[in-house]
Amino acid sequence: MNLEHPLLILRDKISNLDRKLLMLLAKRRSLVIQLAKEKLFRHHPIRDIEREHTLFENLSILAKKYQLDIHHITRLFQLVIEDSILTQQVILQKNINHLHTHEPRIAFLGPKGSYSHLAARKYASYHFDLIVENNFLKFDDIIQAVESGQADYAIMPIENTTSGSINDVYDLLQKTTLSIIGEVIIPIEHCILVNNTDSTLQTIEIVYSHPQPFQQCSLFVNRFPQWKNQYTESTAAAMEKVAHMNSPKVAALGSEAGGKIYGLEVLARNVANQYQNYTRFIVLARQPIEVSIQVPAKITLIIATGQQAGALVEVLLVLRKYDFIITKLENRPISGNPWQEIFYIDIQAHLQLDTMQTALQELNKLTHSLKILGCYPCEKTVPIE
Repeated sequence: MNLEHPLLILRDKISNLDRKLLMLLAKRRSLVIQLAKEKLFRHHPIRDIEREHTLFENLSILAKKYQLDIHHITRLFQLVIEDSILTQQVILQKNINHLHTHEPRIAFLGPKGSYSHLAARKYASYHFDLIVENNFLKFDDIIQAVESGQADYAIMPIENTTSGSINDVYDLLQKTTLSIIGEVIIPIEHCILVNNTDSTLQTIEIVYSHPQPFQQCSLFVNRFPQWKNQYTESTAAAMEKVAHMNSPKVAALGSEAGGKIYGLEVLARNVANQYQNYTRFIVLARQPIEVSIQVPAKITLIIATGQQAGALVEVLLVLRKYDFIITKLENRPISGNPWQEIFYIDIQAHLQLDTMQTALQELNKLTHSLKILGCYPCEKTVPIE
């Protein structure tokens, strides 16, 4: 008891400090909200890159002074600043758009606990007080639910930093009438999850997961040739299955947060091929939105060019002429037209800019077809190192 007593005192002190940190973060966010309203009134942009650079330089000095790890402090404040920028963006966007405010229905892939579910909750945390969660087993069903009015928003993965583009989603974007109104980027921290205390990496015989995590964790998984990979429709479905089986011979590959929903324990963390593993999700709705000129924006286009030499180059030269930054260029076969391709282009720009409207007019003359999938706020807000 004498040994335990000092531990309890120290833990209580740490818990009190944690509560004070949360209170300070809450006060900081209230100031951020006031700041956003001032920027709205004065027509100032959301981001101030020069100030962010100065902030991180000062934090590095203070971290060194207090003997704290600079890398850890930088990561911590990157998250704080990201929350600040996203909070401000939402306030400015609500000023010009009238989105659902009362329990909108959000459609996503897989049961609760899937990465799509986590992305849906992250998006909702900034935009809505309450939501109705609608989970589906196929991407097609998600699109149809929103197109038919069964749901208001769709959250769908579009690309991952390790395994690349989600082709099934790109192909659906060719045909849908929905518009992209936002994006969500979440870290993917894959874990080996089990439901039996006797499980070890050596006793496991079958691992369940969606095909994407297996691609993203191939180096780790291949270290255990005795494992048999079994595909499921989502990571959450894999976790649910492992929870029901309760066997030391089975495991799921998924998120720790999702595993907690199903009562699973982490056997191994951070098993992805890349240390920094992120998935970008797009948010789709029946109507496009207007993006405040004060908010960093992105436009996604679908274009079909002719098969003559240099057709795509001519398109890219138009965008370069107006100094637009291309963040993504993806090609996919045209559905129903063998050997013909279309191109998806993500551009950092606002649709209402005169230069963008001029560029679109020129692109229309160079392409067989051009479709604007959406103009929406960027979420990738913290490039400061």
